Amino acid sequence: MRLFKFNPLTAKKVARFKQIRRGYYSFLAILALVAFSFFAELFINSRAIVVSYEGELYFPTYGAVIPGDTFGLGYSYETNYRELKERFEEEGSDNWVLLPIIPYNPYENNEYEGVFKPAPPSFSEGHWLGTDTTGRDIVARLFYGFRIAIFFSFAFLILTYLIGIAIGCLMGYFGGLFDLIGQRLIEIWSNLPFLYVVIIVFSVVPSSVPVSARIIILLTVMVMFSWMGMTYYMRTGAYKEKARDYVAAAEAIGASTTRVIFRHILPNTLATLVTFMPFTIVGAITAVTALDYLGFGLPPPTPSLGELLKQGTDNLTTAPWIVVSSFFTLVTILTLVAFVGEAIREAFDPKKFTVYR
Repeated sequence: MRLFKFNPLTAKKVARFKQIRRGYYSFLAILALVAFSFFAELFINSRAIVVSYEGELYFPTYGAVIPGDTFGLGYSYETNYRELKERFEEEGSDNWVLLPIIPYNPYENNEYEGVFKPAPPSFSEGHWLGTDTTGRDIVARLFYGFRIAIFFSFAFLILTYLIGIAIGCLMGYFGGLFDLIGQRLIEIWSNLPFLYVVIIVFSVVPSSVPVSARIIILLTVMVMFSWMGMTYYMRTGAYKEKARDYVAAAEAIGASTTRVIFRHILPNTLATLVTFMPFTIVGAITAVTALDYLGFGLPPPTPSLGELLKQGTDNLTTAPWIVVSSFFTLVTILTLVAFVGEAIREAFDPKKFTVYR
């Protein structure tokens, strides 16, 4: 039993997408990474997954902070679970600790040779790709940076499409003076310099503003300057579909404007807009990475691919592993999404699957 039942034309497009192996496997890889990122704390985290102490089980990963006193470590701040595991092993008791594969979080500073400085890759220490300039694990920074970037880009995609589709559809359907005024306003708005606005906004936002609020501000600014392109595509599609006989027939039998737009025009134009989704995600990831590199993106100490690239270029000779790992991670993500976009564009090509009625 299928979860989704597509109409025959859409089923042909999905089947064609699956036949394009490069795009299909890239889609599965991206899907697996996104699903994996939901549970990143179970694989990359300084908190233990399970602690067995004196016959009781503790699950610190998604729970409250457990002080060291709870396990007899003699301090009241959060338990160092790597230290706790070593202690249990030395004592040879029945107590045990199950740590994630990489037992470091993306914000934790680790000493190297007694100083917080870059450490080269070391499997024995658990730093598979080394540490950055302040001793933070690069794998943790990369993976959590990927999670933030991909969910940021999904939010950007949804908001951009909502605004662009709504305004473009109204302009294409109503036309006339509404369309003319809308185009002039969009032209004026699109001429505002995006980078300057970002610099001005973040220069007046106080540093005391929470990280989550600063991320929302950045997302809002990016969406405000990115919805215009989608509007033009939607306007053209709505204007073309409005001239079709089935729209005239719907209006003739008394269908409301809302019904015509949502039941007739939108379903027949969104298929084309689907092909732009992966490339919109690529653009969002590239934009936020570039802003992070310039220092106007996600606020520190948020894990970020752009911030790691900046560290890597500043320490190219002393710590080359930083720029190598961040560069190849960024290239891999963008390549996978681009492959998906190419496959979707070919699969949904209207010249290949078109039905005239």
